[in-house]
Amino acid sequence: MLDLQAMRERLETERQQVLEEIAELDRRLEVKPDYSLGAGDPAVYQWEFNLALRQQAQDKLEEIEDALRRLDEGRYGICEKCGGKIEWERLDLLPTTRFCATCAQSKS
Repeated sequence: MLDLQAMRERLETERQQVLEEIAELDRRLEVKPDYSLGAGDPAVYQWEFNLALRQQAQDKLEEIEDALRRLDEGRYGICEKCGGKIEWERLDLLPTTRFCATCAQSKS
């Protein structure tokens, strides 16, 4: 059975972890390496990698905040495609999911 309070706490904890990850990545991205031709800094690859990680973390944060909004609005656990209940096991594995297993598998 779905315990909404426990899920909210889980999502809030995950949100805090992602915010800390974003802050750390922002710190790493403060100094931009030299992109000039012929004298490129080998740190360019690491900087670009950190930038990609930051975008992934930002996307994850948006998913978590969307799930928290659905909780506040009473729509959490309801499939956005068919309107049915999302399976508890699926929510337990993917707490930010917006679709039931059937709708997630459908291609249309």
